[in-house]
Amino acid sequence: MKIIDLYNPERVNRKPDQIKVLVSSSNFEEQGFKIKHVELRLYVEKTDKELGEFSLITSLVKTDKGSVEMLYDEGYRGPDSLARAVNFLISNLGISSLILRSIITLRSSISD
Repeated sequence: MKIIDLYNPERVNRKPDQIKVLVSSSNFEEQGFKIKHVELRLYVEKTDKELGEFSLITSLVKTDKGSVEMLYDEGYRGPDSLARAVNFLISNLGISSLILRSIITLRSSISD
């Protein structure tokens, strides 16, 4: 099962422009879910002459019970928006909160 937790799932209905893997080949467990893979994905949606690229950044968390792609950040974030988002997550323990949000979404979908 793959859940796309965005108000408009069509926004990610293509190959991402860039991917940064945060966790791979993992099998640690969190609340009964084995976390296998975590990544951030960049989708450049449009470019403005003055503001630059409009970036949609999503997180993708793959578990043994399904995967969730959800909104992480969006907007005119300037160059290297994905790299800066990854650095922020790594330096502020944001990966754990990203995983917990995904587990909550998966658990909710499984119980429905």
